[in-house]
Amino acid sequence: MIFYPSEILKRAENVRLLLLDVDGVLTDGQIVVAADGSEIKSFCVHDGMGIKLLQMAGIEVAVLTSRISPPLAHRARELGIKTVIQGSLHKLELYLELLREKGLKDYQVAYMGDDWIDLPVLKRVGLAVSVPGAWPPVKEYVHYVTNLPGGHGAVREVCDLILKAQKKWEEILQCFLASELSCF
Repeated sequence: MIFYPSEILKRAENVRLLLLDVDGVLTDGQIVVAADGSEIKSFCVHDGMGIKLLQMAGIEVAVLTSRISPPLAHRARELGIKTVIQGSLHKLELYLELLREKGLKDYQVAYMGDDWIDLPVLKRVGLAVSVPGAWPPVKEYVHYVTNLPGGHGAVREVCDLILKAQKKWEEILQCFLASELSCF
């Protein structure tokens, strides 16, 4: 069982959107390129389940990444992630546009990032999160560093954190234990 500090739980109570970087957060940061130039990415099934649990609880999940990746687009479709923003180094501009579109405030967003390009967004959101393998200075600007590494359950850890802070984790668990997935 992971212990979450009360300040972090308080920040997570307000989250209505979990926004994710990809390389180093949803993946372990490795980019595998096949001989034909196609890209191969590896995603953690536990992270996928965490995303689905947040969605069941009415919390939206979106992706914001500077790279363009067909494997990411495929995985996002599998998980029902409707907002996938790829291919721009200007993450803050895209984040602000996303806030306007969704009618959200900074304090209602959790963002997971791991490198300097993520800093402008991490500095604004209500819950800024990074992973143990983040580039070291990034960790100075976040509220929480996950125990699990990127691509190996870090996203699920944050999903559980948000669900626990909003007192939805136990309710969802009980639905699964009772095989009553119609609870949602």
